[in-house]
Amino acid sequence: MTEDEARAWLETTLDVSRGTMDRIARYLVLLAEEARRQNLIAESTLPTIWARHVADSAQLIPLADRPHGTWLDLGSGAGLPGIVIALITGAPVVMVESRRRRVEFLQAVIDDLGLGNADIRLSPVERVETFAAVTITARAFAPLPKLFELAHRFSTEKTQWVLPKGRNAKAELEAVALTWHMMFHVEPSITDDAAGIIVARDVRRRRQ
Repeated sequence: MTEDEARAWLETTLDVSRGTMDRIARYLVLLAEEARRQNLIAESTLPTIWARHVADSAQLIPLADRPHGTWLDLGSGAGLPGIVIALITGAPVVMVESRRRRVEFLQAVIDDLGLGNADIRLSPVERVETFAAVTITARAFAPLPKLFELAHRFSTEKTQWVLPKGRNAKAELEAVALTWHMMFHVEPSITDDAAGIIVARDVRRRRQ
C-alpha cells in the first residue's frame, strides 16, 4: 500500500472527512517531531507513515461491531492505534501507557488537537481501575497469553478484542488454546499480506 493508496482508503472506505484527515496530518507532524527526541516509531517508517501506521491502525475500526463504544488501548506508546481511533470515530478511547515521556507526548497531542474523547492513563495495566470496555485493542504490547492475563478483567462476554498480531497470530492463538476460551476469527491485514488481526469475544479462562 502506497501513501496515496492509504489516504484514498481512509477517505473512501472509512469515509474520513477532510477535516479529520487534516487533524491526522497534524498528529503525524507532532509524531515525526517527537520521534527525533524519543523512540516512538522506527525512523525507517517515516516515509510510509500513512500506510505503515495510520492505515494499519485505522483498519481495526471496521472490524469492531460497536466502534463508537468505549475503546481500551493498551500500551499506547506513540498513540497507535489509540489516537487514530479517537480521531476517526469520535468514540471514547482510554489509552494506557506506563512510560512518562510517552504519556507526556500523548497528552500534548490530545491538547493540541482538542481531542476531548481521548483519555491517557500513566500506569501499568495492573494498576488501572477496572471498567467494562466495549472494544479492547493493543498493538505491539504483549503476547496473547500475557495480554489476556492482564486485561481480561476489563472484558465482559460482549466485549470485543481487536488485536493486530502481525505474523504471529496463529502461534499466539495456539499458546492460549488450553487456558482461554473465546469465539474468534483472524482477519488479514490490508497493510501486510502475511499479518493477521485476531477478532475475539467471550474471552474467559477455561475451567481446569
